[in-house]
Amino acid sequence: MADKNRLDTPGRRHTEWMPRMRMDQDTFGSFAESFARLMGTAGFLFWMTLLIVFWFLWNIFDLGAPDRWPFAFLTLALSLQASYAAPLILLAQNRQEARDRVSLEHDREVSAQSRADMDFLAREIASLRMRMNDVATRDFIRSELRELLAELQAEDEGEKSA
Repeated sequence: MADKNRLDTPGRRHTEWMPRMRMDQDTFGSFAESFARLMGTAGFLFWMTLLIVFWFLWNIFDLGAPDRWPFAFLTLALSLQASYAAPLILLAQNRQEARDRVSLEHDREVSAQSRADMDFLAREIASLRMRMNDVATRDFIRSELRELLAELQAEDEGEKSA
């Protein structure tokens, strides 16, 4: 039996120092969208601004802050937030783009079907109009009946006089 730890053995399993995380793409995507939605609110901007102002005031007036570089940790925290926010926002945008693409394709299909339906109805209306030209109208039938009645009366008077 072949040793699975050999380099020339295909399919060998190596031990990973970090376990694999299996995460549903939709779950993570919905998390990214909710995160992006949260970051785009006025409430988030208000609380973030309040936190930064508090940090500035705390470090300017040195209320027990032992840090020699009072704004280094704030810069680090904001950089960390930005480094996580950017990919999550991009992921949310990609998901929205995919939804928009599907919606656009559906709209194209509906538009094509509507166009085909309108063309069919236009042909049917044109055909009905052409057929209506061959149909006797009420005035035409009345005039024909009057002529027939006149002929019958003329025949009847001809028989009475003979």
